[in-house]
Amino acid sequence: MVVALWIVNVVLALAFLVAGGAKLIRPREALPSLGMRWTEDFGDASVKAIGAAEVLGAIGLIVPIATGIAPILAPIAAVALTVLMAGAIATHVRRREQFVPPLVLGIIAIGSAILGFLVVLG
Repeated sequence: MVVALWIVNVVLALAFLVAGGAKLIRPREALPSLGMRWTEDFGDASVKAIGAAEVLGAIGLIVPIATGIAPILAPIAAVALTVLMAGAIATHVRRREQFVPPLVLGIIAIGSAILGFLVVLG
């Protein structure tokens, strides 16, 4: 089960690191051209905060397990990313945009949380 957790967390962390990093590095005005048209409804600070949350979540999926320091934080990070993706789904539905990518990431994050709690608490 530990191997499965590592695989899920690495894939999930890479996805959130790339998406969050793009939101942090690029100006908000450049993001719609990357397929992030939802950013038109949000201010610069909100988009940067969402990007920071995604990057911190990605770090939280890996670092606690890799270091053995407070490994319970990894499944908690997965739960937080699930909540973030619930907000993303709501935003995309409201805008009548494709919501499957955040839905898939949310489902994977739920799987990561379940696996993480089983491994850490088991």
